[in-house]
Amino acid sequence: MQTIVLATQKGGTGKSTLAIGLAVAAMQAGHVVRLIDADRQRTIANWRRRRVNAEPLVESIAGAGEIERRLQIFDRSGVAVTIIDTAGGLHPLTTAAIRCADMCLIPSRPSPVDIEATAPTLSTIRAFDRPFAFVLNQTPSFSQRIDEAAASLGGAATALDLSGLVARPHITMRNDHQDALGQGLGVTEYAPAGRSAEDMRGLWTWVERRLAAIAPEFAAGGRIDHAEAPSLSSAA
Repeated sequence: MQTIVLATQKGGTGKSTLAIGLAVAAMQAGHVVRLIDADRQRTIANWRRRRVNAEPLVESIAGAGEIERRLQIFDRSGVAVTIIDTAGGLHPLTTAAIRCADMCLIPSRPSPVDIEATAPTLSTIRAFDRPFAFVLNQTPSFSQRIDEAAASLGGAATALDLSGLVARPHITMRNDHQDALGQGLGVTEYAPAGRSAEDMRGLWTWVERRLAAIAPEFAAGGRIDHAEAPSLSSAA
């Protein structure tokens, strides 16, 4: 099982929206997926209550010691991908999630304030020697600021002696993302032929390839047809 953690010091960068979008895209790609909501705002847990589809299951966690135990249960149950949404800032729960991560995604809007705010999160990721990538989120459709932000993020990683990466594609700010959340859907379910869905599927493909490079056994893992396979809810 591969564990993806979305974390950054600054709130409002779209961690929860990305976690949901990636989880649904991964599920549609054939993976057994679980979400862990480690943010007291419980955005993902609230989204799950609006959702009709039983998958992906969401676990809300309040204590740092619960994360590793829950991940072990998921792994034994045949889960392929677990995505953890964390709160803004650095808390023991976020630190515990980063320690367990196979890959950390650091969302950032294309602004100097957001980019500067990634530094504490990068330091924690560095301390645990975790693979990571930045995700430029909520970007305007066309702007030189996007390229400047990508360059700045790369510079931030270099300053910390890390070979940081900027994931592709960037996620453009569009209403589809929020409209999907309001209906308990991922954006790839809400408007599957839309640009937002295309971006999210592309981002999952990027992450999936990165995980396969880190853990070749992930690339070799089996996939299921969620339209036909039974739920694993009882196993988790």
